[in-house]
Amino acid sequence: MMRRKKMPDPFADYAWLAQAGWVYGMHSAQLWANPAQAHERLTELAFEKWQACMTGAFDAGAAMMRGATPEAVAKAAMAPARRRVSANAKKIGKG
Repeated sequence: MMRRKKMPDPFADYAWLAQAGWVYGMHSAQLWANPAQAHERLTELAFEKWQACMTGAFDAGAAMMRGATPEAVAKAAMAPARRRVSANAKKIGKG
């Protein structure tokens, strides 16, 4: 019996982009609502983005050195940002 290869969800990346946009909008609203804390919070958010970017770059480099496919390299590069967006969405959702 021949197994069919599972097709990737063509909308998964768009769902992630929508979630990232929602998180960005919620962070913006929180900053607008509490401008006294904005400087500290913006610093935290910038560091969080930088950390995800650097982790993704190192993970992508490691994947390339292992001989991973271009798709696997791209997934390794984006995984830290996806995890951070997901964690932020959960945190915002809890209040």
